[in-house]
Amino acid sequence: MEIEFVAASAGVPQKTALARIVFEGEAFDGALAQAVAASRFTGGKGQTLDVLAPQGVQAARLVLVGAGKREAFDALGAEHAGASAYNAVKASGLETLCIETPDGDAGLAARAALGVRLACYRFDKYRTKEPAEKKPSIVRTQVACGDPEGALVAFPPLAALADAVSFTRDLVSEPANVLYPAEFARRVKELERLGLEVEILGEDAMKALGMGSLLGVGQGSVRESQLVVIRWNGADDPSAQPVAFVGKGVCFDTGGISIKPAEGMEDMKWDMGGAGAVAGLMYVLAARKAKVNAVGILGLVENMPDGNAQRPGDVVTSMSGQTIEVINTDAEGRLVLADALWYCQDRFKPKFMVDLATLTGAIIISLGNDYAGCFSNNDELAGNLLDAAGKEGEPLWRLPLPEAYNKQIDSQIADMKNTGGRPAGSITAALFLQKFVNGLPWAHLDIASTAWKKGSTVPTLPEGATGYGVRLLNRMVQEKYEG
Repeated sequence: MEIEFVAASAGVPQKTALARIVFEGEAFDGALAQAVAASRFTGGKGQTLDVLAPQGVQAARLVLVGAGKREAFDALGAEHAGASAYNAVKASGLETLCIETPDGDAGLAARAALGVRLACYRFDKYRTKEPAEKKPSIVRTQVACGDPEGALVAFPPLAALADAVSFTRDLVSEPANVLYPAEFARRVKELERLGLEVEILGEDAMKALGMGSLLGVGQGSVRESQLVVIRWNGADDPSAQPVAFVGKGVCFDTGGISIKPAEGMEDMKWDMGGAGAVAGLMYVLAARKAKVNAVGILGLVENMPDGNAQRPGDVVTSMSGQTIEVINTDAEGRLVLADALWYCQDRFKPKFMVDLATLTGAIIISLGNDYAGCFSNNDELAGNLLDAAGKEGEPLWRLPLPEAYNKQIDSQIADMKNTGGRPAGSITAALFLQKFVNGLPWAHLDIASTAWKKGSTVPTLPEGATGYGVRLLNRMVQEKYEG
């Protein structure tokens, strides 16, 4: 998508779709007033009204985009309005969209452009016979505002964010026969072009480190497991303590010997959404030259059933030395994260660690399909995450870590077992992970509910991979940890 910022007074070319952002209660004149009166359009947030361009408007068509109450209009509102404008005309046959932003604010204009960038994402590389009329026709967006130069200055970090979200969405959308651990690692290695340092550890290196927990998950697959270490050194002091992010990257999850039902198993290609989000975060930190030192750790495996697969009842020894009884091989993500978290804190001694994982179906039962779950041993870190989540429109809800629930993961023969059963399943999974953070400030984001959308009501989120987590973590780093 080509993005341009133009003066509010600039003329609108013919063969253009003109989108006008309007507010509740706004008055209209002439034919436009008649069109609005004959509809149910009130200017409410998310509403659109597509009309023939009235006399005096050169555009081929005019779309009114509701933005709700004027006093509540903010950056997220501008973003959603831009996305709604694009969605209303994307298959119109026209090639250019022009969005008129209210009040001419440069920052809001840049956010409207971000909304278009996010909304226009498509994963269509495997479609070979899609009819032309079903393909989006809009390839260029002009955003009209009072300060186009200011908008042009404000947009590059947002464009980098859009690129990073798209990178994550691409990873999560890929089928597992294309994106297996080594291929995932290879794609991340290519990000060195942005200035990142990427190190890839294979199974021999992980065995030498004692990562029996992670390696046990992948031992039934013909695909070799990988641990990817991504570093960005953007702080003025290259030796400054980094911030750290750890992602679960189960490139396909059959459940292993505890095999999942066939229905819906195809969705398990996106069980690497946490690792995808961490990769996207590191992408945007490098692309916008963030003034911070950051580490990303990706634990990449396939969980497959074969004659060498891990069995229920097996006991594995983690890198920390703690032993784990594997009760259910489908509770595999926490086994991957156990070693990845320990490795991260042991090697890098970061200020904090945040892990992201499509960890439990229980989080969907708890919070539905819009909120991710947040668990943390540190109130300041949790507060920073929740604040950033609200500002970026990536909903997050904090849940407790009650000490008493640890008894659910007590094992008779090992230090712990990898599942505590159905009651409080998301909480006991988080309590399991907490045993591998070694007292470091830490937060766990269970994004099983938000990494993928089947039917989306948010204009910036096309159906499919969302890239959840990239935005909120980028905002948190930007506001709280860049010096």
